[in-house]
Amino acid sequence: MASGCRVCASWPEELGRVRSAVWFDEAARPAVHQLKYGGWWRVAEPMARQMARLDPCKETGILVPVPLAAARARLRGYNQAERLARALSNLTGLPLRTDLLLRSRETRTQTALAPEARRANVAGAFRAVAVQAGIRLILVDDVFTTGATLLEAATALREAGAGRVESVTFARAVPPVW
Repeated sequence: MASGCRVCASWPEELGRVRSAVWFDEAARPAVHQLKYGGWWRVAEPMARQMARLDPCKETGILVPVPLAAARARLRGYNQAERLARALSNLTGLPLRTDLLLRSRETRTQTALAPEARRANVAGAFRAVAVQAGIRLILVDDVFTTGATLLEAATALREAGAGRVESVTFARAVPPVW
């Protein structure tokens, strides 16, 4: 992210730019919840149209959806990040790879966890297959909250050989007022 971001100022360099199409506010929340919990996977297409305008999608790279825990994938019937990535690939022409990043263990839901607990919850939760050295990857997810999940996923991809890992999400949580 741009310098000066208080959320990511102390992050390691594994994760580069993170861009979100909209704020996760009262207007965006229903679409995200329907995609995630309501089975409305087709809402991914209009959400991806908003994401396609973001800088990381305007450059060459490979889209990589954040993998969902197996139990949640069975419960929902699909991975919302993969639906967004697939729609984004169709819109931008960027290739999509669902086999580069894997969830190595189940994690608790992040929704009620504090930032430090989120980082601990996802620590070691991803593994990546070896990728072409120096390749540029674009992680895709529905909501950016603290960045813990994206940072952990990016770390696994960088350790597997990726040169640059950035991310696009549909929504970004509204930061607390200081």
